[in-house]
Amino acid sequence: MDAVQSGQSFTVTRDGHRIGELVPLRRRRRFVPRSEFAAMSRSAPDISLGGFRADQDATIDQGPDDAYAR
Repeated sequence: MDAVQSGQSFTVTRDGHRIGELVPLRRRRRFVPRSEFAAMSRSAPDISLGGFRADQDATIDQGPDDAYAR
């Protein structure tokens, strides 16, 4: 378990046949560093706000719900 915790992976076998793998869990970062976010933002495509709103309007039901229509 210490080896797995330090990053090593192992193949589990039974009678010479692979039946599983023991791999370390990926640690998820909670936060993205500001410099990394800034770098990603510079290469992101421009977004058309009008087009975005039109897409939302086309997919979201804008009418009021009638609770008794069920």
